Amino acid sequence: MKKKKRKRKFLKAFLILLFLVLLVLSAVKKMRQTEKIQDLLQGLLGMEPQEVQQLRKQEISGGEPGKVEYYFSLLDEEEQRAYRQMEAGIKKKEKEFYLTIGDNESVDRVYHAVLKDHPEFFWMHNRNQVIKTTYGEGDYCMFSPSYSYTETETQQILQAMSQACQQLDALIPQGADDYVKAQMAYTYLIDTASYQESEDDQSIAGVFWKKQAVCAGYAGAAQYLLDHLGVYCIYVDGDTKNSDQGHAWNIIKLEGEYYYLDATNGDQPEFLEGDAVQLAEHKTTIYDYLCPFPDEYEQTYTPSAEFKVPACTATAKNFYVLNQGCFDSYDWQSVYDYCKMRLDNGAAVVRFKFSTQKGYEQAYQDLIANKKIQQIALYYIYLQGVEQVEYHYGVLENMKTMYFMF
Repeated sequence: MKKKKRKRKFLKAFLILLFLVLLVLSAVKKMRQTEKIQDLLQGLLGMEPQEVQQLRKQEISGGEPGKVEYYFSLLDEEEQRAYRQMEAGIKKKEKEFYLTIGDNESVDRVYHAVLKDHPEFFWMHNRNQVIKTTYGEGDYCMFSPSYSYTETETQQILQAMSQACQQLDALIPQGADDYVKAQMAYTYLIDTASYQESEDDQSIAGVFWKKQAVCAGYAGAAQYLLDHLGVYCIYVDGDTKNSDQGHAWNIIKLEGEYYYLDATNGDQPEFLEGDAVQLAEHKTTIYDYLCPFPDEYEQTYTPSAEFKVPACTATAKNFYVLNQGCFDSYDWQSVYDYCKMRLDNGAAVVRFKFSTQKGYEQAYQDLIANKKIQQIALYYIYLQGVEQVEYHYGVLENMKTMYFMF
């Protein structure tokens, strides 16, 4: 009988404890609902909710050590405060959160700054719908983003991002400088991704997870990889000349100088004009968009006016300048000697450029129109000890570049 009474007492105590827990949970839920109702009423009455008041009092924190937040640096103090609020909300994937700014222009500016500085927020990109509810006189708002990907998909993408970093790390020579790191990241993206439209093409998820993206995905992925390698890199978007389509690219800093980097165009050999583009086996990396001459690049692309970006003026790290393949004028013997040197070193693709339009046009007329390239092909035959060789050419007229492929 005593055992039964003990069991009944235990059961009774357990039920009372369960009731109390449920009561507390219900009270907490009601408190939260009451707080939301209070916040809503305060908003309608023009009074700031306590949460907003507390957010205004918080100091503006610094970013992660080593993280480049270029666009954050361009914002005023109140926008920077909202930037940190938005960054925290998106990072935690909160359904809604307060911002201590409310006017459309400022909210859009902060939103764009966060996305441009943080390619790792792949679950939030420029195709996602955003809802903003402004209260009072417009000096604060409730920001309600929408997110892509399930938790399972998110983990798969994060794993793909980590794997990409590991693969790139394995390619970087010990003691490599920032230019070599940028070149390896540029080449890695071109070798592992394809330019193709898809549901994921606007973020780095397209590059690392699906291996397919457009310019926004390429530029975000380049920024993510170079940030991983400790190379200064920012995301830039803008307009394409004589086109209604936008474009995205990067600006990197090497030895204190700014340069353009456009992995998207580097992955499109069909830009080459000539018979070489028809040959799958001659798919080659287009290095013209790795630190291109600024004036040549800016003839086609213009950054958006929303943010001012660093001016690119240097040419010292241009691929052709570094490899002694840039000529100010056309001289047959100089070009022939350069091609021989490249072939002697085992190159199957010989590429060079001209810094002047006149030099390029003279070279095109002599080498291609007048077929003087055949003399370079004859040297290749001699070097390889074969009876004949099939050769092809390609040109990028806007970059004043020529490609000979054997």
